[in-house]
Amino acid sequence: MIGSLGYYSVYATLIFRTVKGGLSFGELTFMAGALAGCSRQVQSVFSSFTDIAHQALFLTDLFQLLAVKPRIRNAEHPLPAPRAVRDGFEFRNVSFGYPGSGRLVLKDVNLRIGAGERIAVVGENGQGKTTLVKLIPRLYEPTSGKILLDGIDLREYDIDSLRRQIGVVFQDFMHYDMTAHENIALGRIDCAVDQFRIAEAARKSGAGNIIKALPHGYEQMLGKRFEDGTDLSGGEWQKFALARAYVRDAGILILDEPTAALDALAEYEVFNRFAELTTAKIAVLISHRLSTVRMADRIVVLKDGEIHEEGTHHELIANGGRYATMFELQAASYR
Repeated sequence: MIGSLGYYSVYATLIFRTVKGGLSFGELTFMAGALAGCSRQVQSVFSSFTDIAHQALFLTDLFQLLAVKPRIRNAEHPLPAPRAVRDGFEFRNVSFGYPGSGRLVLKDVNLRIGAGERIAVVGENGQGKTTLVKLIPRLYEPTSGKILLDGIDLREYDIDSLRRQIGVVFQDFMHYDMTAHENIALGRIDCAVDQFRIAEAARKSGAGNIIKALPHGYEQMLGKRFEDGTDLSGGEWQKFALARAYVRDAGILILDEPTAALDALAEYEVFNRFAELTTAKIAVLISHRLSTVRMADRIVVLKDGEIHEEGTHHELIANGGRYATMFELQAASYR
């Protein structure tokens, strides 16, 4: 109200002076235009200050985000992770609980995974399977206990060096709106120019046949975000996630429900290659489809965050325990 009153008071003054002969009509026109322009500029300045104050609220959030420090850090003098694992992993009395929750997801887990051994981790939902494998690349830290790699605590190793030796496919894998070549190369950026390595990873994962059918092959844009992009089904995206894990050529392979979105034929083809892909590597497989875990050297059954039983498929079936019950329930559905 004050601004409007002042603005129109000046107009009234100019008109009054013109009527009295103090200003010519041309001077009145000039002064009125200058007044309107000045008013717009003043309003623009105050509007800019308002926008700055509004955006500053978001900048505060940004600065708070940038100030966050990682909870998982390197030791003062970290060791490089071994390129060839000699003894494997050992979980010693490992327990884990998520921050803010009083419930332990894992409770005093003792587990050995030998070099070159393929193990499967099975159990019902919420038993700690994914949490267990996320401790291996140090995405989480144990609440208590420790994990050893070749007899050395994981916390002694350089985090980046450790993770470079691990290929992981989690069940909540990412979709990247990039070319087919780039989608696979993200598994190991320094090998992005190695076309043979990219093609070999695509062949192993089954993504090679998908790429052959694409209009532009490896240069085809995937996803619908960009022009001429081709979207894929859930199973096809999962094959690209597998290819990213294979292109790393890591000594440790973690597959968390790697075939959940695949059809029966594609799943059969993936697991037929499983032995080839995991030769001389540590492989940890999580799957609810118990027919796919039979090829593992050892099966670990989790219940309530604890190791309930472990052994080969035939040993666990002969024991008639929880694994045998779950296997029979699944097998009954196909009879």
